[in-house]
Amino acid sequence: MNRKLLLLLCVSVPSFMLNMDANIVAVSLSPIAQSLHADFASIEWVISAYTLTFASLLMPAGALADRFGRKRILVLGLAIFTVASFFCGAANSALLLNVARAVQGVGAALLLSAALAVLSHGFHGKERAKAFAFWGSVIGIAVMLGPVAGGFITQTLGWQWAFYVNLPIGVIMIGLTLFAVTESKDPVASRIDLMGVVLFSGFLGLLTWALISGNREGWSSHGVLWRAGIAVLLLIAFIIVERRESRPMVDLSYFTKRTFLGANIAGVAYPVTFLTMLTYLPFFFQSALHQTPLNAGLMMLPLAAPLFIVPRIVSAQLDHRLSGRALLSIGLGLVAVGLVLTSMVIERLDYLQVLVPMFIASLGAGILNGQVPKVSMTVIPVERAGMASGIAGTVRFSGLVLGFAALGAVLFTSVAGDIALHFPFASAQDLALMTRLTANGDFAGAAHVLTNQHVDAAVLVESLAHGYHAVLSVAAAVALIAVVLTWWLTDANETAPHAVSSESPANALLD
Repeated sequence: MNRKLLLLLCVSVPSFMLNMDANIVAVSLSPIAQSLHADFASIEWVISAYTLTFASLLMPAGALADRFGRKRILVLGLAIFTVASFFCGAANSALLLNVARAVQGVGAALLLSAALAVLSHGFHGKERAKAFAFWGSVIGIAVMLGPVAGGFITQTLGWQWAFYVNLPIGVIMIGLTLFAVTESKDPVASRIDLMGVVLFSGFLGLLTWALISGNREGWSSHGVLWRAGIAVLLLIAFIIVERRESRPMVDLSYFTKRTFLGANIAGVAYPVTFLTMLTYLPFFFQSALHQTPLNAGLMMLPLAAPLFIVPRIVSAQLDHRLSGRALLSIGLGLVAVGLVLTSMVIERLDYLQVLVPMFIASLGAGILNGQVPKVSMTVIPVERAGMASGIAGTVRFSGLVLGFAALGAVLFTSVAGDIALHFPFASAQDLALMTRLTANGDFAGAAHVLTNQHVDAAVLVESLAHGYHAVLSVAAAVALIAVVLTWWLTDANETAPHAVSSESPANALLD
């Protein structure tokens, strides 16, 4: 088998694993809670613990890959991820499961940063465009299959196998990586920027914690405010330290490069607007359309086709015709149009009417999947690929956390306002409880909150649909702003289309 293709597999399969694990357990939370006799607040951390460590350590992981070798860190990340997956499946308490998920997030951060650095170092020119397109397709499929795989595995094998499936894949990928990947590192990176690692990890960890807990604890609660406040202080300290560091973990000067900044704006807008909706919509299908978790996941499958096919079409047909600036802007524009159209029909509670406009958004997402990391790395020297991949991964995953928190706040606020209009004489406490239950899809529970008044559950379903209308509208507005900023900042010359050249055997395999 062609060594380039093996290299691509070593990068794409681990990336597939960690992205699927980010949301595969979302539909398994209730069975996990029942099995471990845990309350839902504890089980929520099955997702949050993974998110917290993953997002916090992506950037430091990139620095480690540059310093100690991308292949070495990739193997280490795979090993940690695989072993932690075993302990996740074997966990007999919520505490052990959450600790194992946090360790799994550490492994995921290491392997993603190293994988993207290996990809950037191992492919150049037109080959790199094709490699990133393939990688983007794989990530898109992982995001889409998470809920489907989670529902199927939970209903047939048990929730433990959502983690056990990683074991054979992890072992195979470790062996393949040792065989196929050539070691590479930054020759100038003689030491680790330890202060930068500590400050940035602390900043992102506390910020992620604040965002995760904001909707649950209240955005004005003391816990959320002190986490956010300390996070801001750590960020300021991090910027000061990095400006004085001779070999910083993050070279802030790259953010003065307009193309790099434009690509990262697109990079954060993509998960905030589109990837967040990929998690909200299955829940909407379950609650408002009364679908099972497995059916809700299957209903999302048509959106997987553009995420897989479009990056390859872009690589084969458009990369040598359009600049990276144009492709990023077109991708964000399609996402914005799709979200606007979806917001106009979401309250009709009809699956097909939601699917068609979301398919348009998915076409744009397919373009962004491969283009965002490719464009952002065009202005970064190859020896600093670990740093660049760490930034790209951090932006993507932090955008996802930010999107969940911000759009979740929009959902709660909109649902609360609509319920207050329908039940103007209800107390503030009852309205808050009805809002929380409605947003969680528990219409029966919400209908029984007001003991002195009959509440039609259909009214609550309409309130939830109204909330989703607001969420989609805000997401579309963010995408439109990102289109303008990305087009303005990204340099067309730096992201010029690749010249058409004769196909090498490696290129043919990537097609």
